[in-house]
Amino acid sequence: MRAIVIQQYGGPEQLMIQELPIPEPKAGEVVIRVHAFGLNRAETYMRKGAWGDVAQVSGIECVGTVVSDSSGHLPTGQKVAALMGGMGRRFNGSYAEFTRVPAANVAPLTSTLAWEELAALPESYATAWSCLHQNLAIEPNQTLMIRGATSALGQAALNIARHHGVRVIAGTRSPDKLPTLKALGAECVLLESADLARDVRQHYSQGVDAVLDIIGNSTVLNSLAAVRRHGRVCLAGFLGGGTPISSFDPLSQMPSGVHLSFFASFMFGTPEFPLSQVPLQSIVERAESGVYRAKPARVFRFDEIQEAHRLMETDRANGKLVVRLAS
Repeated sequence: MRAIVIQQYGGPEQLMIQELPIPEPKAGEVVIRVHAFGLNRAETYMRKGAWGDVAQVSGIECVGTVVSDSSGHLPTGQKVAALMGGMGRRFNGSYAEFTRVPAANVAPLTSTLAWEELAALPESYATAWSCLHQNLAIEPNQTLMIRGATSALGQAALNIARHHGVRVIAGTRSPDKLPTLKALGAECVLLESADLARDVRQHYSQGVDAVLDIIGNSTVLNSLAAVRRHGRVCLAGFLGGGTPISSFDPLSQMPSGVHLSFFASFMFGTPEFPLSQVPLQSIVERAESGVYRAKPARVFRFDEIQEAHRLMETDRANGKLVVRLAS
Protein backbone atom coordinates (compact mmCIF):
# COMPACT_ATOMS: atom_id res chain seq x y z
CA MET A 1 0.00 0.00 0.00
CA ARG A 2 1.02 3.64 -0.38
CA ALA A 3 1.68 5.50 2.83
CA ILE A 4 2.98 8.96 3.72
CA VAL A 5 6.02 8.40 5.91
CA ILE A 6 7.95 10.82 8.13
CA GLN A 7 11.48 10.35 6.77
CA GLN A 8 12.99 12.24 9.68
CA TYR A 9 11.67 14.89 12.03
CA GLY A 10 11.46 18.30 10.40
CA GLY A 11 9.45 20.33 7.90
CA PRO A 12 6.74 19.31 5.43
CA GLU A 13 9.38 18.12 2.98
CA GLN A 14 9.98 15.16 5.30
CA LEU A 15 6.58 13.68 4.39
CA MET A 16 7.22 11.24 1.55
CA ILE A 17 5.12 8.55 -0.12
CA GLN A 18 6.48 5.03 0.00
CA GLU A 19 5.23 1.44 -0.12
CA LEU A 20 4.46 -0.35 3.15
CA PRO A 21 2.73 -3.69 3.86
CA ILE A 22 -1.03 -3.61 4.40
CA PRO A 23 -1.70 -4.02 8.16
CA GLU A 24 -2.63 -7.56 9.19
CA PRO A 25 -5.77 -8.12 11.29
CA LYS A 26 -5.23 -8.32 15.06
CA ALA A 27 -7.54 -9.14 17.94
CA GLY A 28 -9.47 -6.11 19.16
CA GLU A 29 -8.60 -4.03 16.11
CA VAL A 30 -10.24 -3.08 12.82
CA VAL A 31 -8.44 -2.84 9.50
CA ILE A 32 -9.82 0.05 7.44
CA ARG A 33 -9.40 1.02 3.83
CA VAL A 34 -8.88 4.78 4.06
CA HIS A 35 -10.89 6.90 1.62
CA ALA A 36 -10.15 10.32 3.14
CA PHE A 37 -8.66 11.87 6.26
CA GLY A 38 -8.77 15.22 7.99
CA LEU A 39 -5.61 17.13 8.83
CA ASN A 40 -4.89 18.32 12.35
CA ARG A 41 -2.34 20.67 13.85
CA ALA A 42 -1.26 17.86 16.18
CA GLU A 43 0.24 16.13 13.14
CA THR A 44 2.63 19.04 12.57
CA TYR A 45 3.98 18.49 16.09
CA MET A 46 4.39 14.79 15.38
CA ARG A 47 6.17 15.54 12.11
CA LYS A 48 8.60 17.86 13.90
CA GLY A 49 9.32 15.37 16.69
CA ALA A 50 8.06 17.89 19.25
CA TRP A 51 6.21 15.15 21.16
CA GLY A 52 9.06 12.65 21.18
CA ASP A 53 9.23 9.55 19.03
CA VAL A 54 6.03 8.80 17.14
CA ALA A 55 4.90 6.36 14.47
CA GLN A 56 6.40 6.74 10.99
CA VAL A 57 2.92 7.20 9.49
CA SER A 58 1.03 10.14 10.95
CA GLY A 59 -2.71 10.87 11.00
CA ILE A 60 -5.15 10.79 13.92
CA GLU A 61 -8.45 10.31 12.06
CA CYS A 62 -9.98 8.96 8.86
CA VAL A 63 -13.12 7.75 7.16
CA GLY A 64 -13.27 4.61 5.06
CA THR A 65 -14.62 1.09 4.83
CA VAL A 66 -13.98 -1.99 6.95
CA VAL A 67 -11.61 -4.58 5.52
CA SER A 68 -11.72 -6.84 8.58
CA ASP A 69 -12.98 -6.73 12.16
CA SER A 70 -11.67 -9.47 14.42
CA SER A 71 -14.73 -9.19 16.67
CA GLY A 72 -17.15 -9.65 13.78
CA HIS A 73 -19.22 -6.66 14.90
CA LEU A 74 -18.51 -4.61 11.78
CA PRO A 75 -19.13 -6.27 8.41
CA THR A 76 -16.69 -5.98 5.54
CA GLY A 77 -17.49 -2.86 3.54
CA GLN A 78 -19.15 -1.01 6.45
CA LYS A 79 -18.58 2.75 6.25
CA VAL A 80 -16.77 3.99 9.38
CA ALA A 81 -14.98 6.86 11.02
CA ALA A 82 -11.88 6.25 13.14
CA LEU A 83 -10.13 8.68 15.43
CA MET A 84 -7.47 8.79 18.11
CA GLY A 85 -6.66 5.72 20.23
CA GLY A 86 -2.94 6.19 19.53
CA MET A 87 -3.24 6.69 15.77
CA GLY A 88 -0.10 8.33 14.43
CA ARG A 89 1.60 8.23 17.82
CA ARG A 90 1.82 4.69 19.20
CA PHE A 91 1.10 3.02 15.85
CA ASN A 92 0.84 3.97 12.18
CA GLY A 93 -2.06 6.30 11.53
CA SER A 94 -4.33 7.38 8.72
CA TYR A 95 -1.88 8.88 6.20
CA ALA A 96 -2.07 5.64 4.23
CA GLU A 97 -4.33 3.58 1.99
CA PHE A 98 -5.02 1.20 4.90
CA THR A 99 -4.79 1.55 8.66
CA ARG A 100 -5.45 -0.63 11.70
CA VAL A 101 -7.28 0.96 14.66
CA PRO A 102 -8.53 -0.25 18.07
CA ALA A 103 -12.19 -1.22 17.76
CA ALA A 104 -13.10 1.20 20.57
CA ASN A 105 -12.01 4.06 18.31
CA VAL A 106 -14.07 3.06 15.28
CA ALA A 107 -17.68 4.18 14.73
CA PRO A 108 -20.02 2.80 12.03
CA LEU A 109 -21.74 5.44 9.91
CA THR A 110 -24.48 5.68 7.32
CA SER A 111 -24.01 8.65 5.01
CA THR A 112 -24.50 9.96 1.49
CA LEU A 113 -21.80 12.59 1.94
CA ALA A 114 -18.79 12.52 -0.36
CA TRP A 115 -15.75 11.03 1.36
CA GLU A 116 -13.98 14.38 1.59
CA GLU A 117 -17.03 15.97 3.26
CA LEU A 118 -17.38 13.09 5.69
CA ALA A 119 -13.67 13.35 6.56
CA ALA A 120 -14.14 16.94 7.75
CA LEU A 121 -16.26 15.75 10.70
CA PRO A 122 -14.86 13.07 13.03
CA GLU A 123 -12.16 14.61 15.25
CA SER A 124 -13.29 18.25 15.13
CA TYR A 125 -16.97 17.55 15.76
CA ALA A 126 -16.43 14.80 18.34
CA THR A 127 -14.12 17.12 20.28
CA ALA A 128 -16.39 20.17 19.95
CA TRP A 129 -19.47 18.17 21.01
CA SER A 130 -17.65 16.80 24.08
CA CYS A 131 -16.34 20.21 25.11
CA LEU A 132 -19.71 21.92 24.76
CA HIS A 133 -22.07 19.25 26.09
CA GLN A 134 -19.86 17.66 28.74
CA ASN A 135 -17.22 20.09 30.02
CA LEU A 136 -19.21 23.30 29.50
CA ALA A 137 -22.70 21.79 29.85
CA ILE A 138 -24.17 24.44 27.54
CA GLU A 139 -27.89 25.19 27.65
CA PRO A 140 -30.17 27.02 25.18
CA ASN A 141 -30.15 30.84 25.55
CA GLN A 142 -26.76 30.84 27.24
CA THR A 143 -23.88 32.91 25.85
CA LEU A 144 -20.68 31.17 24.78
CA MET A 145 -17.42 32.76 23.68
CA ILE A 146 -15.19 30.75 21.35
CA ARG A 147 -11.54 31.83 21.17
CA GLY A 148 -9.90 30.59 17.98
CA ALA A 149 -13.29 30.42 16.28
CA THR A 150 -12.05 30.24 12.68
CA SER A 151 -10.12 27.01 13.33
CA ALA A 152 -11.71 23.71 12.32
CA LEU A 153 -12.56 22.99 15.96
CA GLY A 154 -13.87 26.52 16.47
CA GLN A 155 -16.18 26.35 13.46
CA ALA A 156 -17.45 22.94 14.57
CA ALA A 157 -18.20 24.35 18.02
CA LEU A 158 -19.98 27.33 16.48
CA ASN A 159 -22.19 25.06 14.39
CA ILE A 160 -23.05 22.83 17.35
CA ALA A 161 -23.70 25.73 19.74
CA ARG A 162 -25.98 27.63 17.36
CA HIS A 163 -28.00 24.50 16.60
CA HIS A 164 -28.43 24.06 20.36
CA GLY A 165 -29.84 27.57 20.74
CA VAL A 166 -26.73 29.14 22.28
CA ARG A 167 -25.65 32.71 21.52
CA VAL A 168 -22.03 32.80 20.35
CA ILE A 169 -19.34 35.45 20.62
CA ALA A 170 -16.57 34.47 18.21
CA GLY A 171 -12.99 35.60 18.75
CA THR A 172 -10.51 35.79 15.87
CA ARG A 173 -7.15 37.38 15.13
CA SER A 174 -8.07 38.11 11.50
CA PRO A 175 -10.45 40.93 10.52
CA ASP A 176 -11.04 39.25 7.15
CA LYS A 177 -12.58 36.23 8.93
CA LEU A 178 -15.50 38.25 10.34
CA PRO A 179 -17.86 37.48 7.40
CA THR A 180 -17.19 33.73 7.74
CA LEU A 181 -18.03 33.73 11.44
CA LYS A 182 -21.11 35.87 10.96
CA ALA A 183 -22.32 33.53 8.21
CA LEU A 184 -21.97 30.60 10.63
CA GLY A 185 -24.25 32.36 13.08
CA ALA A 186 -21.98 34.23 15.49
CA GLU A 187 -23.99 36.95 17.22
CA CYS A 188 -20.89 39.03 17.81
CA VAL A 189 -17.33 38.79 16.45
CA LEU A 190 -14.45 40.32 18.41
CA LEU A 191 -10.83 40.67 17.41
CA GLU A 192 -8.39 38.97 19.75
CA SER A 193 -6.53 41.34 22.05
CA ALA A 194 -4.39 41.20 25.17
CA ASP A 195 -7.55 41.76 27.24
CA LEU A 196 -10.45 40.30 25.29
CA ALA A 197 -12.31 39.79 28.56
CA ARG A 198 -12.65 43.56 28.92
CA ASP A 199 -14.18 43.80 25.44
CA VAL A 200 -16.57 40.93 26.23
CA ARG A 201 -17.77 42.61 29.41
CA GLN A 202 -18.61 45.76 27.46
CA HIS A 203 -21.28 43.62 25.78
CA TYR A 204 -22.08 41.36 28.77
CA SER A 205 -21.31 43.23 31.98
CA GLN A 206 -21.87 40.18 34.22
CA GLY A 207 -19.71 38.00 31.98
CA VAL A 208 -20.63 35.19 29.60
CA ASP A 209 -21.83 31.76 30.65
CA ALA A 210 -18.97 29.81 29.09
CA VAL A 211 -15.74 30.07 27.12
CA LEU A 212 -14.24 27.47 24.81
CA ASP A 213 -10.57 28.43 24.60
CA ILE A 214 -8.78 26.84 21.64
CA ILE A 215 -5.82 29.23 21.73
CA GLY A 216 -4.42 27.80 24.94
CA ASN A 217 -2.14 28.77 27.78
CA SER A 218 -1.50 32.28 26.48
CA THR A 219 -5.17 33.27 26.78
CA VAL A 220 -6.82 31.00 29.33
CA LEU A 221 -6.32 33.33 32.32
CA ASN A 222 -7.98 36.13 30.37
CA SER A 223 -10.78 33.74 29.40
CA LEU A 224 -11.44 33.08 33.10
CA ALA A 225 -11.98 36.81 33.57
CA ALA A 226 -14.68 36.84 30.87
CA VAL A 227 -17.16 34.46 32.53
CA ARG A 228 -19.80 35.11 35.16
CA ARG A 229 -19.78 33.63 38.66
CA HIS A 230 -20.32 29.86 38.32
CA GLY A 231 -19.46 30.14 34.62
CA ARG A 232 -17.26 27.61 32.89
CA VAL A 233 -14.07 27.68 30.81
CA CYS A 234 -12.85 24.70 28.81
CA LEU A 235 -9.33 24.66 27.44
CA ALA A 236 -9.23 22.47 24.34
CA GLY A 237 -6.42 23.59 22.04
CA PHE A 238 -3.04 25.19 21.67
CA LEU A 239 -3.26 27.43 18.59
CA GLY A 240 -1.13 29.96 20.47
CA GLY A 241 1.59 27.40 21.24
CA GLY A 242 2.23 25.13 24.17
CA THR A 243 4.41 27.34 26.36
CA PRO A 244 3.36 26.84 30.00
CA ILE A 245 1.86 29.69 32.00
CA SER A 246 4.69 31.35 33.88
CA SER A 247 4.35 31.29 37.68
CA PHE A 248 0.70 30.26 37.60
CA ASP A 249 -0.87 31.01 40.99
CA PRO A 250 -4.51 29.85 41.28
CA LEU A 251 -4.96 31.73 44.56
CA SER A 252 -4.42 35.11 42.93
CA GLN A 253 -5.11 34.46 39.24
CA MET A 254 -8.31 32.40 39.23
CA PRO A 255 -11.61 34.17 39.95
CA SER A 256 -13.70 32.63 42.72
CA GLY A 257 -16.61 30.47 41.67
CA VAL A 258 -15.46 29.92 38.07
CA HIS A 259 -14.97 26.38 36.77
CA LEU A 260 -11.93 25.54 34.62
CA SER A 261 -11.53 22.22 32.79
CA PHE A 262 -9.52 20.67 29.97
CA PHE A 263 -10.52 18.28 27.24
CA ALA A 264 -8.09 16.20 25.19
CA SER A 265 -9.39 14.19 22.25
CA PHE A 266 -6.73 11.52 22.78
CA MET A 267 -9.00 10.25 25.56
CA PHE A 268 -11.61 9.04 23.05
CA GLY A 269 -11.96 5.28 23.15
CA THR A 270 -10.96 4.92 26.81
CA PRO A 271 -13.44 3.55 29.37
CA GLU A 272 -13.91 7.06 30.77
CA PHE A 273 -14.57 8.61 27.35
CA PRO A 274 -16.18 6.00 25.10
CA LEU A 275 -16.61 7.14 21.51
CA SER A 276 -20.16 5.80 21.65
CA GLN A 277 -21.12 8.76 23.87
CA VAL A 278 -20.59 11.11 20.92
CA PRO A 279 -23.58 11.16 18.54
CA LEU A 280 -21.48 10.92 15.38
CA GLN A 281 -24.37 9.61 13.28
CA SER A 282 -26.53 12.60 14.24
CA ILE A 283 -23.62 14.93 13.50
CA VAL A 284 -23.26 13.39 10.03
CA GLU A 285 -26.99 13.74 9.38
CA ARG A 286 -26.95 17.41 10.36
CA ALA A 287 -24.03 17.98 7.98
CA GLU A 288 -25.94 16.17 5.22
CA SER A 289 -29.02 18.35 5.72
CA GLY A 290 -27.03 21.59 5.89
CA VAL A 291 -27.90 22.25 9.55
CA TYR A 292 -24.15 22.18 10.18
CA ARG A 293 -22.15 24.13 7.60
CA ALA A 294 -19.31 21.67 7.77
CA LYS A 295 -17.74 21.38 4.32
CA PRO A 296 -13.94 21.22 4.21
CA ALA A 297 -12.11 24.47 3.56
CA ARG A 298 -9.88 22.72 1.02
CA VAL A 299 -9.36 19.21 -0.30
CA PHE A 300 -5.93 17.87 -1.29
CA ARG A 301 -4.76 14.83 -3.20
CA PHE A 302 -2.65 12.22 -1.42
CA ASP A 303 0.49 13.43 -3.21
CA GLU A 304 -0.16 17.03 -2.11
CA ILE A 305 0.46 16.32 1.57
CA GLN A 306 3.49 18.61 1.79
CA GLU A 307 1.50 21.53 0.38
CA ALA A 308 -1.33 20.75 2.80
CA HIS A 309 1.01 20.84 5.81
CA ARG A 310 2.52 24.13 4.65
CA LEU A 311 -0.93 25.69 4.45
CA MET A 312 -1.89 24.29 7.86
CA GLU A 313 1.10 26.03 9.43
CA THR A 314 0.29 29.45 7.93
CA ASP A 315 -2.95 29.87 9.92
CA ARG A 316 -4.73 30.71 6.64
CA ALA A 317 -6.62 27.44 6.26
CA ASN A 318 -9.92 29.01 7.37
CA GLY A 319 -11.36 25.67 8.41
CA LYS A 320 -10.80 21.95 8.01
CA LEU A 321 -8.24 20.65 5.51
CA VAL A 322 -8.88 17.19 4.09
CA VAL A 323 -6.96 14.69 1.95
CA ARG A 324 -8.94 12.39 -0.33
CA LEU A 325 -7.43 9.20 -1.73
CA ALA A 326 -8.23 8.05 -5.24
CA SER A 327 -11.17 5.64 -5.25
